[in-house]
Amino acid sequence: MTTTRSPLTTDLLRALRPHQVLTHLSERLSYRYDAIQFGVTPLAVVLPETTADVVAAVRAAKAAGIPIIGRGAASGLSGGVTPLQESLVISFTRMTNLHIFPQRRGAVAQPGVVTLKVSEAAKPHGLMYPPDPASFRTSTIGGNLGENAGGPMCFKYGVTGDYVKAMEFVDVDGDVHRLTRDCYDLAGLLIGSEGTLGLITEATLRLIAPPKFSCTLMAHFAEVGQAAEAVSSAIAAGAVPSKLEFMDRACTNAVEDYMHLGLPREAEAVLLVDTDGNDSQVVDAELELVAQACGAAGGTVRRATTPAEADALWQARRSISPSLGRIRPQRMNEDIVVPRSSLPDVVREIRALGDASPFQLVQFGHIGDGNLHPNIMFDPRTESSEAVHELAREIALVAIRHGGVLSGEHGIGTMKKDFMRDAVDPVTLEVLRDVKRGLDAGNWLNPGKILPEAVSPSTLAGDS
Repeated sequence: MTTTRSPLTTDLLRALRPHQVLTHLSERLSYRYDAIQFGVTPLAVVLPETTADVVAAVRAAKAAGIPIIGRGAASGLSGGVTPLQESLVISFTRMTNLHIFPQRRGAVAQPGVVTLKVSEAAKPHGLMYPPDPASFRTSTIGGNLGENAGGPMCFKYGVTGDYVKAMEFVDVDGDVHRLTRDCYDLAGLLIGSEGTLGLITEATLRLIAPPKFSCTLMAHFAEVGQAAEAVSSAIAAGAVPSKLEFMDRACTNAVEDYMHLGLPREAEAVLLVDTDGNDSQVVDAELELVAQACGAAGGTVRRATTPAEADALWQARRSISPSLGRIRPQRMNEDIVVPRSSLPDVVREIRALGDASPFQLVQFGHIGDGNLHPNIMFDPRTESSEAVHELAREIALVAIRHGGVLSGEHGIGTMKKDFMRDAVDPVTLEVLRDVKRGLDAGNWLNPGKILPEAVSPSTLAGDS
């Protein structure tokens, strides 16, 4: 096995225990990618167990002049944790301490805690943690914080950042800071920053009481825009579903091939909807509002009659990502958010882009929140990655034209960094760069992510 021996690894082995520092090539190779993209093999990997370990690793890397990348479960979909040069990867998967404080409806979690574990630990106390990304069985709190992850419950209950009361982070110099959510909300700035401003080492989370009742329905439609129209109408009528999810025909058929759940293969679009609350009549009436909107838009509605039937429908939604591998070996997963009033036009325009493209383009997402995940399916062995990237940009431009944004929960990373010039004006981009420089002047933390390189005035003049 190839082992790196450098001033950095020497310092790391001096400051940490041997099992916390990975130097063999066979070990380091596993830390060069996330769920969507491969990068450069890191120079070394550190597996901290305490904040003090993180401090030691950051200070060693800074002294050696080596970039630092924080990493969770690497289930991200934007290239956000892939090293772009020889770096130190700090993987938080061993920082898994979790404490529930039922009297104050809170939890304190280290970044390596798997998302699902928070709700599992809170459940015996009659509490729950609502953020539920599709990867909740594998993704970690640190990664969720880095991307401000949402999930099917985000429309009614909000995203990760809505449940953070305080946090601890280590800055680029290896200093530790404790933040609350008052005055200048620096904690809010770090949430969604993809590890480019600091390394979060602990979060104090808000828990809530779960609703007593819930109802579920599935509606299917002969055209994708009809599903979006039903969503807009239901919400305009006053419905606030706890979950409101969308799948197009390609998604439905991929899931059905994989899971055999009895989904309607012929439908061009499927909506899955939950309503919940503490009054069963109100919950039922709210679901009826959605059912009426679906029917008026041309949909066929089926209500789940048992908890098992409801669970099967939501299993279908959570199975989309693994099921799509049956279509093509790789995908570029877009993550746009648009105003709900624009949803019918947006899903139709994206469908048209797919129809005009040589690639299969599938759509799903948290449509109640205006958050869509168009996925470009391709085979990197035979199809052009440049063409895939160009189609992704066309999708991004659809969102921007309709007053939307590039990402709802997957982040910008490297995959959408170039699109930031389309989405953000030059003055605002420079303000964002000022924020980065203020907290990481040397660009040591996860360099090359989110912000495109500044274009000099002379370059702009030369292009005219």
